[in-house]
Amino acid sequence: MKAVYLALLAALVWGICPILEKAGLKNIPVYEGVFIRALSVFLAGMVMFLAKPSMFRTFTVPNIRAIVYIMLGGFFASIVGQMIYYKALSAGEASKIVPIAGSFPLVTFILGVIIFGEAITVTKIIGVILVVSGICLLK
Repeated sequence: MKAVYLALLAALVWGICPILEKAGLKNIPVYEGVFIRALSVFLAGMVMFLAKPSMFRTFTVPNIRAIVYIMLGGFFASIVGQMIYYKALSAGEASKIVPIAGSFPLVTFILGVIIFGEAITVTKIIGVILVVSGICLLK
């Protein structure tokens, strides 16, 4: 049950973020917003490292393929996706943009099935139908 509470807390925090970001994007261009966000994540990571370096004692360098995959994921999520998301957020209503952008699990489901051969279950299909229905309702 602890995991569920943590997931709900994460949803709460992530739900607040677009409101803060939309407010900030009223006063600065999208590219500057993405840079400031990336910089704040970097600085927070440095503070975390300096505050508790023992967390990183067991850190091992993964193989080069793992590094490339993680870096590509970070680049696409934190730079490309964030830039597109900020453009949408600054041009539209947060209450519409956030749920549509938040439909990324649908893309992940499809790619997971295609690339990793993940199972298609009734529960997953119902989830996909609900996500698509929600997007249709917001239009």
